[in-house]
Amino acid sequence: MKTTERNLNLSGKKVAILATDGFEQDELLSPLAALKGAHADVQIVSPAEQDEIKGWKHTDWGKKVHVDVPLDQASADDFDALVLPGGVINPDHLRREPGAVEFVKSFFEAGKPIAAICHGPQMLIEADVVRGRKVTSFASIKTDLKNAGAEWVDQEVVVDQGIVTSRSPADLPAFNAKMIEEIAEGTHRRTLAL
Repeated sequence: MKTTERNLNLSGKKVAILATDGFEQDELLSPLAALKGAHADVQIVSPAEQDEIKGWKHTDWGKKVHVDVPLDQASADDFDALVLPGGVINPDHLRREPGAVEFVKSFFEAGKPIAAICHGPQMLIEADVVRGRKVTSFASIKTDLKNAGAEWVDQEVVVDQGIVTSRSPADLPAFNAKMIEEIAEGTHRRTLAL
């Protein structure tokens, strides 16, 4: 089925991008631009103590991004969807933050779309929401996802009950398109995996 322009309009949808220092620059900026292009209200949520976080671009620090909402003031109830950019540093720091893990889990429990790319699915592992789900990721965390009960596949984008995952920045066009499609669909009924 071909997606129409009307389906791609996310006016009235509020999307959180959860990140901290060391997010992979393209994996935050590209979804951010795609969401804004679809007219979504996008807010950067972070546990960082400063009002900006630094991206990582390939082998060195990249651009800074303004934090819109401190994590301790954010609630999943205020958003329609969640985006988890990767990078090696970013999810490793976030998964040590109990508030960040609970934030992710709240989106899952509410059936709201979650889009995670590259190392971003590490947050899904930490929130214990991948058991029985079909996902993909950067290859180096394949075993971690399998050990957490996920079915890992090597595809540019995978969707399982509103959870969108992709492998790397090379997959961003497919990731962004599926992310927008899932957000446009709204909440998803999720079956609990045993």
